[in-house]
Amino acid sequence: MNKKRQPSGQQLRNFRDHPRQGPVQMINLLKFRDRARYQDGEVADPDVSGREAYLRYGAAISVIVASLGGRIVWSGQPEVMFIGEDADLWDEVVVVEYPSRDAFLQMLAMPDYHAAHMHREAGLEHQQLIQCRAGGDALG
Repeated sequence: MNKKRQPSGQQLRNFRDHPRQGPVQMINLLKFRDRARYQDGEVADPDVSGREAYLRYGAAISVIVASLGGRIVWSGQPEVMFIGEDADLWDEVVVVEYPSRDAFLQMLAMPDYHAAHMHREAGLEHQQLIQCRAGGDALG
């Protein structure tokens, strides 16, 4: 498994240059570190779990998302793997809706986002972030 926490340059360009306009939903599949990995001197209390570090990030990001017109659509913790393998793969799933790709990219450039980002890096082992659009037709 590729354990990434940042997009490649090509992934960022694909996201930025996608032609569809309008709202986007981002599915976050999160795997936390057992213990957060902060850089020396980065925070006053570095001895926390990866989940606790990510919650620090989440508290700041939820305010930023709301300021951009976005919202947390849903979050939950996987309980049982019904189909598939890797029963311990993800610790949490979060769906966030942004009014546009531009709003998401604007967030990435905000100083408040950069200030909170250290908590994300300290807390996450890896993640998958999948941009979606509402309105699939698989279920009729």
